[in-house]
Amino acid sequence: MSKYIELTSANFADAKSGVSLVDFWAPWCGPCRMLAPVINELAQEFEGKAKICKVNTDEEQDLAVEYGVRSIPTMIFLKDGEVKDTLVGAQSKQVIADKLNSLL
Repeated sequence: MSKYIELTSANFADAKSGVSLVDFWAPWCGPCRMLAPVINELAQEFEGKAKICKVNTDEEQDLAVEYGVRSIPTMIFLKDGEVKDTLVGAQSKQVIADKLNSLL
C-alpha cells in the first residue's frame, strides 16, 4: 500500500523528476480534509507511475509562496520540475487522475 510523499523544503527536489502531483493543504482546511482520501487513493493507483505529494502550507510557507499558492487546496502538476497545470479547490478524483494521465 503506497502512501503519498510529505514534502518539505529539504526534500522538495524529490518531486522534480518525472510526473508529480503536489497537493498544498493545511490541517484546518475543510476542503483539504475532504480531498485527503482521494489523494491517498491516487497514491496507490499511480504508484510507480507518478509521485503523489502533499505540502502542509502551515509548516512550509516558503514553498507555498514560491509556487504562488493563494488558496488551498491547490494541486500543482509537475513534469520534470516544470509546472504543467494547477487545480484550485476540491476536485473529483477523475479530474485529478485525468490530469495525471495526460502527463504520463
